[in-house]
Amino acid sequence: MNERVENADIDLMTEIATLYYVEGETQEVIANRLGISRVRVGRLLKRAQAEGIVDVRVRQHPAVSAEIERELKRRFGIKRALIALDQGDADAQRSAVASLVADHLSRSLVEGSIVTVGMGRNVGAVADNVFTQGERKCSFVCAIGGSQRAGEYMNPDHICRRLAMKFGGDSETLYAPALVQSTALRDELYENHTVRQTLDRARRADFALVGVGDLSEDSNMVRMGWFSPQEIAEARLSGTVGDIMGCHFIDIHGRPSATPMQGRVIGLGLTDLARIPDVIAIASENTKAAGILGALRTGVVDTLATSATNAHTILRLDEATAAAH
Repeated sequence: MNERVENADIDLMTEIATLYYVEGETQEVIANRLGISRVRVGRLLKRAQAEGIVDVRVRQHPAVSAEIERELKRRFGIKRALIALDQGDADAQRSAVASLVADHLSRSLVEGSIVTVGMGRNVGAVADNVFTQGERKCSFVCAIGGSQRAGEYMNPDHICRRLAMKFGGDSETLYAPALVQSTALRDELYENHTVRQTLDRARRADFALVGVGDLSEDSNMVRMGWFSPQEIAEARLSGTVGDIMGCHFIDIHGRPSATPMQGRVIGLGLTDLARIPDVIAIASENTKAAGILGALRTGVVDTLATSATNAHTILRLDEATAAAH
């Protein structure tokens, strides 16, 4: 919140927002009651949104969402699907999907819950969209190592700390790099006591927040320089359509893809994720439909959070590739 916002302004914005959004009063009635102009009421309502006092969200009609969710649950055996309305730009779409995940966590977390957290823009956006009252005293544990190139916003450590601040509780860092040069070095780091201790705690999680990636030019792995353009091109040719949590590369049938990029990331494995009761896979970008389909077919996803367009595309793509699967 802007530090220059005075307490009196905050109180006034909160009062006006409550009268308008909760009690359903018109701006004219509010202006007369508070002895201010209608124009000022309108400006303060806009300012209340900008300052985070008001969180306005438009949902897809429950009947439409329920029909898509039923079909996704039937085909892939997931527990739930969180389907966001399509938005006009990437940031708005990411926020819309993330807000559904944040609401799901707000309803589901109880004292003592453990959430293990992956990396990326979609996972990071969840922390931005948490609006909840009361502390949960939960633990947020990194599911993957860190990367300086990712920047604070997308790093699991930073995301864990932001979630802990929003929900109350603690965060735990995985003190290891996300990417190493070889499988041998990865295995050696897995034997480190500190690394093993954090990953063991992550394995006991009740929830996992993981991103689903693709191999587009805008993917995290390309932008962070984890893999060369040649490696990305070869992975595509080998049938790789995406990844789960930035480290498990899969084909469209949900099988591990045959690419040298496998086995170099420090983090939870697919078998670890499969044991977690609620693995929440988050993907807002419309370029990720094939990757999401592959992720669903692995069987480790319990909750899918994505856009309406992606949901429909996934169902059509599933039909088109069902025979081969």
